[in-house]
Amino acid sequence: MARINFGGVVEEVITRKEFSMAKARTVLKKETIAVIGYGVQGPAQALNMKDNGFNVIIGQSKQYKKDWDRAVKDGWKPGKTLFDIEEAARRGTIIEMLVSDAAQKAIWPLIKKCLNPGDALYFSHGFSIVYKDQTKVIPPKNVDVVLCAPKGSGTSVRRNFLSGSGINASFAVEQDFTGRARERAIALGIAIGAGYLFPTTFKHEVYSDLTGERGVLMGALAGMMEAQYEVLRKHGHSPSEAFNETVEELTQSLIRLVDENGMDWMYANCSATAQRGALDWKGKFKKANKPVIEAIYKRVKSGAETRRVLSSTGRADYREQLGKELKAIADSELWRAGAATRGLRPREAAKAITKGTKGIAGRKGN
Repeated sequence: MARINFGGVVEEVITRKEFSMAKARTVLKKETIAVIGYGVQGPAQALNMKDNGFNVIIGQSKQYKKDWDRAVKDGWKPGKTLFDIEEAARRGTIIEMLVSDAAQKAIWPLIKKCLNPGDALYFSHGFSIVYKDQTKVIPPKNVDVVLCAPKGSGTSVRRNFLSGSGINASFAVEQDFTGRARERAIALGIAIGAGYLFPTTFKHEVYSDLTGERGVLMGALAGMMEAQYEVLRKHGHSPSEAFNETVEELTQSLIRLVDENGMDWMYANCSATAQRGALDWKGKFKKANKPVIEAIYKRVKSGAETRRVLSSTGRADYREQLGKELKAIADSELWRAGAATRGLRPREAAKAITKGTKGIAGRKGN
């Protein structure tokens, strides 16, 4: 492991230099990796492993025709590398549970009966194992239970792989029956194209992931954008101006500078007026938002958020209701202005952004 100083705290991480692709292939040489679910993370992880030379098959229900057809379009062959869920689970020695959290609960009895002693059960999210009282996903004692969680959407996992950069991922071992669980988990992380891997636990992964999604990564980001856009519009600014000052400058300029060099560098390289205002107001935003993040974490830890997820996503009309909620966002003036703005970008730049992502679902997580 490499020892890296993260903000004054030294952590151990695993890079491709310490654990090479050749070593990963040796570790997984005799394994059949069954990716269960071709919706969100499944396509990216499966295609990356396939391109890296690993033995991968897909388990996908034909009931979800869109996902089955996408798998076929991506080159998976029915009866050879593409099967229904039960058949893939029966054939696999490593079973990757990459269907949604609610679906994992639903298919678990089917998966459980297909497990053989020494198999590995792989997750990209700690949800089903940590909240087993809600999901009833309780693995038998004679299998390895491991986690590798890419820190990005399926789109990013595939896009970063194709660009050669990889995406960071965490890994964990919940149960080590074979004595090889840790080695298997790391090899799988390398196989899916992780840039580097850092150790965690199933519990820490799900607590941080659910908090992040509801907070900075998605919930807070969208809410802050809506608030600023609406304030600007209320005071007479045009949709184009409000959108550019709220979203476009962030996504097309500032966040890229943060990515490349850090927030301190971005602050140091903006105008004195922007710099002074940001420094003066940053603390106020922290003070206003920290209690909200604390409330989110408390609900995640207690299981309240997972109960909400399972109860809502398990409803028969959930997809219909979800469609209405997403349509409300798409139909808002803010994101209609966004669509118009994206349409004005140079065509070649737009192509570069989407290159390599065709057929890959874009939402974070399972």
